[in-house]
Amino acid sequence: MMQLFLEAMDVWLFRDGRPFDALSDHRARSLFPPYPSVMQGVIRSHHLVVKGVDLRDKQAIERTVGTADDVRDLRLRGPFIARREGNTITRYFPVPADVAPDEKGYRPLRPRQCSAVPEVLTSALDDLPMLLWPEGEPTKKEHGQWLNEATLLKCLKGEEVKGVSSTELFARENRFGIGRNDERRTTEEGALYEVEFIRPRRNVGLWVQVEGYDDWPDAGLMRIGGEGRGAHFEKLTSPLAWPPIPDPLPTRFKVYFAGPACFSGGWKPKEGWGKFFEGEVQLQAIALNRYESIGGFDWASGQQKAARRYVPAGSVYYFSHDGSAKLKQDAITESGAAIGFGQIIITEWKE
Repeated sequence: MMQLFLEAMDVWLFRDGRPFDALSDHRARSLFPPYPSVMQGVIRSHHLVVKGVDLRDKQAIERTVGTADDVRDLRLRGPFIARREGNTITRYFPVPADVAPDEKGYRPLRPRQCSAVPEVLTSALDDLPMLLWPEGEPTKKEHGQWLNEATLLKCLKGEEVKGVSSTELFARENRFGIGRNDERRTTEEGALYEVEFIRPRRNVGLWVQVEGYDDWPDAGLMRIGGEGRGAHFEKLTSPLAWPPIPDPLPTRFKVYFAGPACFSGGWKPKEGWGKFFEGEVQLQAIALNRYESIGGFDWASGQQKAARRYVPAGSVYYFSHDGSAKLKQDAITESGAAIGFGQIIITEWKE
């Protein structure tokens, strides 16, 4: 296993998977951090470079890194925004969805029985007996806030915390271009487009954990994201531990999704939670951000991938059980667990 810290050589471009060219959509939005599906492509592509594989030899590529549907022994965690602070690396995560802002920062919400919120009409009682509803006037969270790992754990335990603005971690830069007609060597009328790039601040980059590839050099350069922009990577000599899963699980616990997760039933698995937990668990309440559509382009087939809706990072699910439940695996998602989707942090849920 190796953990990598990636820093930008210039700017990065991580698109959201929607088809884009100068004539179909005039603006390409960039995401940060990128989706795990993007990072697995980056890691597998550079592994081919490390192994000296001829990129024209499809059979050699498949022997080395597998196929689009089979990543072999590769296992990823991340990517997550990270900042170098002296000799340490600090990870940053989205603000949990189960908080409300106030003048001091963010205060966690408390689950309440639906019947205890008479001013709200809801059909949630069919699936969820409890609501996360603020006392007093509802407020709107500030967009673009992040919590470092220590602060996130405090927040998940019910403490009031303050966030870090995205502008302290990275900047967004818009650049313009115009489509060209290569045959006539002229510009195309109406083909003006705009591309949004990400410029990480000094000492800010991406953290990713990689299992299955253990023969990389200690440091080097690699291509990453749209336009093959440059990144400097280095192996961490002091790897970061992931917050441990409580064992046994508390009788009331909440699951924070550090990365996107995919379920057959939209926000939940159609067949229940038995795939992820031993014993019976009951979902009591959720705090869910707006879904994310994740697709992309399949270079092997030359076609656009079908987009699927994912539970976004930052969402929080509240569960209870009778004391006999255990977690079966360290990721909760029905698709993409091997490449980093469904990464979770579990803490006790206290009143």
